[in-house]
Amino acid sequence: MTDERDGTGLTYRDAGVDVDAGNAFVEAIKPAVRSTTRPGMMGGIGGFGGLFDLRAAGFDDPILVAATDGVGTKLKIAIETGLHGGIGIDLVAMCVNDLLAQGAQPLFFLDYYATGALDIGQGRAIVDGIAEGCRQAGCGLIGGETAEMPGLYAPGDYDLAGFSVGAVERDGILPRTAQQGDVLLGLASSGPHSNGYSLIRKIVGKSGLGWHDPSPFGGGSVAEALIEPTRIYVRAGLAAMKHPGLRGFAHITGGGLTENVPRVLSDDLAAHIDPAAWPRPAVFDWLAREGGVEETEMRRAFNLGIGMVVVVAAEAAAEIRAILQDEGETVHEIGHLAPRDGGAVVYGPR
Repeated sequence: MTDERDGTGLTYRDAGVDVDAGNAFVEAIKPAVRSTTRPGMMGGIGGFGGLFDLRAAGFDDPILVAATDGVGTKLKIAIETGLHGGIGIDLVAMCVNDLLAQGAQPLFFLDYYATGALDIGQGRAIVDGIAEGCRQAGCGLIGGETAEMPGLYAPGDYDLAGFSVGAVERDGILPRTAQQGDVLLGLASSGPHSNGYSLIRKIVGKSGLGWHDPSPFGGGSVAEALIEPTRIYVRAGLAAMKHPGLRGFAHITGGGLTENVPRVLSDDLAAHIDPAAWPRPAVFDWLAREGGVEETEMRRAFNLGIGMVVVVAAEAAAEIRAILQDEGETVHEIGHLAPRDGGAVVYGPR
């Protein structure tokens, strides 16, 4: 029996999914993936799963630590302006900085990239950024998933999710027990990082500025200033972790200092923070002024210039600060720990 419909039947491409483009995309990103090779990685991309050898990575009694995150509505700025190059760094940063907070060395990373129709140029820019983030964090990009889903995403839209696994020796898990008098060191952020962008976008819209207009807070255009990638603190943090006076890290993401610093403290301690101890980047003053955002809300929505807080013993503060600075971080002493009598975070006058 013959099929009179030969040559006229629907194909997957007719439905909006181009398998050939997907295969071409995998070939296009292989150099970026190979650039993240590190001890422990096995094989390459293209299999049904990524392989990693913990023994080859040098661990004796490891505990695995896993983290997953996305970039949030910061993606909308990339989509609306075509500035996709740094978004992949954000994706990695949001995961590996969390691993660091547990004392873990990031080992490998996987990404999920979903779009309505695959644009190889766009996708390659995103994966190049992911690879750069992995290089900065010292972890291998061992796999990922690219999903074309026409009808679910509007033309040009996409979404990203990241997944990372790290390892820490059993006796190195953070945080360690903090004590009254411990010092808080703040590591400077590169801007808002990947948090608060629904509010940021609302304020920019209210201001009447376009993404390509000159930024009133520096950094080129409005989009270029606001899309600056999240800083990755892994290399500096791993170096500082070798010092016995380090107690823990608080990654300052959604919730700001107010909600993230208490995550590394016991219930009987409070963080006393001096907001005048570091220079607040101009973008945050502009957002507060243009949006009429109260200071308490600013502190909960944004990092305000501090992307990571390092809790250290007072007698070790100078040495650990020097280690962090030697690794390229800008470090401010922003406060100390005291017995809790009310809130978990107490701010001094700004």
